[in-house]
Amino acid sequence: MSAPAEVRAFVALELDERLRESIGDLQKQLRPRLAGIRLVRPEGIHLTLRFLGPTSPSQVEKLGPLLAEAASSCPPADARVAGLGTFPDRGRPRVLWLGLEVEASTLELQRACERAVRSVGFEREERPFTAHLTLGRWRGPAPRPDLPAVDLGAVRLERLVLFRSDLRPDGAVYTSMAGFALGR
Repeated sequence: MSAPAEVRAFVALELDERLRESIGDLQKQLRPRLAGIRLVRPEGIHLTLRFLGPTSPSQVEKLGPLLAEAASSCPPADARVAGLGTFPDRGRPRVLWLGLEVEASTLELQRACERAVRSVGFEREERPFTAHLTLGRWRGPAPRPDLPAVDLGAVRLERLVLFRSDLRPDGAVYTSMAGFALGR
């Protein structure tokens, strides 16, 4: 019998339904301005704290208690959801993002998640963490869009999740493998 296959995984904070609905409305408003973009389904939008990529079953098992400890050490927090931008900052845009202003406790949670994933064998993330929500991706060359000012208000961040990501032709499907309430 062969060992279970690796899964594509990431660690993220869930968003509430109200914010996802507001994001869906925003995407509908933006679509006519954004030639060639593939928008992320609102139900798949989350605040990624650490993308893992290929993850073994043993890493998933070891991560659970470490992420639970990190989540319990971080109180629920508010984040302001405002501002649109693209990655990279210059040249051809590839990602459309919605900004988040997060509290210091959320940044510490991200660092705790980074320590946890490194302790189970993942390499250090080279890029600095930038709190954002990915709204869409361009596949080919596209002009830099003229983006409006956006402020969707505050959202409460209360749950850390280890997600599995299955890539499909119509977009990625995310499944929770483990979830942890923030604080106690």
